[in-house]
Amino acid sequence: MGFASVILCEAVLAQTVIKVPKNNYTPQQDAELGLQAAAEIRKQYPVITDEYIAGYLKRIGDRLVAASPPELNKKEFRYSFTPVNVKEINAFALPGGPMFVNRGMFDAAATEGEVVGVMAHEISHVLLRHGTANATKAQNPWLQLGQIAGAIGGEMVGGGLGSLISQGTGFGLGTLMLKYGRDFEKQADLLGTQIMARAGYDPRDLGRMFETIEKKSGASGNPQWLSSHPNPGNRTAYINQEATLLKVGPVADQSQFEPVKARFAGQPAPKSTAEVERKTPSAETPEASSVGTPGKPVPAPSENYKTFAGGNVFQASTPDNWTKLASKSAIKLVPENGYGEANGQTMFTHGVEFGVTQANSRDLVEATRAFLGAIAKNNPNLKLSGEQQLTKISGRTALHVPLVNPSPLGGQERLTMTTVFLAEGTLFYFLTIVPEKDAATFMPAFRKIFQSIKLTEAK
Repeated sequence: MGFASVILCEAVLAQTVIKVPKNNYTPQQDAELGLQAAAEIRKQYPVITDEYIAGYLKRIGDRLVAASPPELNKKEFRYSFTPVNVKEINAFALPGGPMFVNRGMFDAAATEGEVVGVMAHEISHVLLRHGTANATKAQNPWLQLGQIAGAIGGEMVGGGLGSLISQGTGFGLGTLMLKYGRDFEKQADLLGTQIMARAGYDPRDLGRMFETIEKKSGASGNPQWLSSHPNPGNRTAYINQEATLLKVGPVADQSQFEPVKARFAGQPAPKSTAEVERKTPSAETPEASSVGTPGKPVPAPSENYKTFAGGNVFQASTPDNWTKLASKSAIKLVPENGYGEANGQTMFTHGVEFGVTQANSRDLVEATRAFLGAIAKNNPNLKLSGEQQLTKISGRTALHVPLVNPSPLGGQERLTMTTVFLAEGTLFYFLTIVPEKDAATFMPAFRKIFQSIKLTEAK
């Protein structure tokens, strides 16, 4: 479809028209991703709780939101504006509205308008939904499944915190959105300039702040902002040119800026991003994680279920006493003692796995046979244990294959593999695994999980 053209708000003069990028995700998904990532950030970042500072930042943020184009400001968005006691010059907004502003941004700014400019730029990324637009560009459906949230948090926050956010908010969670492209940056600059003017600020302050960021980042050797917000080139020039096309609304009261800077100065010494990250446990690769110790007793599935989303591809519900393990190729949901290292090997004895793989055929039976053949190369004793059956997932024809295999705990284990084509032809699978002796306890949960699966990827 390319890009859908949208005129942002009524133009007082011939302001630049911004084209909204193609996006296969919904505003609700933006909001969910942002809220998940924001929750992880708040756990780790030194959030400033001073009511005066927090209230001031909220008033600025609310003013900018009110000046935003209503056709872009989706009702699903959940804005928040959180000050954090971090010294680097940085601010970032997550999909759906949560924004974090470093103390370093206030320390470096000469005027309120300069801070407001950066916030307007970040709100523009939210309004134009650039995070999930980046995900939409990815043609690999597995990346679209779940790397979105972690990439958003991982790149914007960076380092150890980014890795932690990645583990907490999706599956795989690699580097799908390492940074905004220069085209998205220019869009956010121009829309941010327009929002600033309507909110009663001099739009040229945005260009001034970018110049400050570049100078200070260069001097410190820590271009934190620039790593995820590359300069499109001639930034100040086109911002100032856009400013000449805009009419500034009723002038905003900026009298609280200096008192707020003084309140910041009264806070404890700010931490560097590196100091914050040192307090964050190093993120292990999820496949190396353990959930208890295989061989020890495994509790029965809880009767309470929780729903999770696999990016833009599926959602499902699993017992709330199971743990999610994410990798670049799968999501496992595992009960205590159902996955981990024992006797010198990694064991997966109880639980379920969701994943996506390339299909070598458009025939579901043939594609599934080839997939199981590849698995059997490393599991030579894997065998069919009954007839394959056609079933349905989200109204689509699916194939259910019962299997048996020697269990690493001794005896046999029972597996089922259910496959279905996604819209673009890749193969989505749902695997269950349990030792035969525990099958009666786990099969009802497996059936309930299967019945909860909904495919949600764009068609």
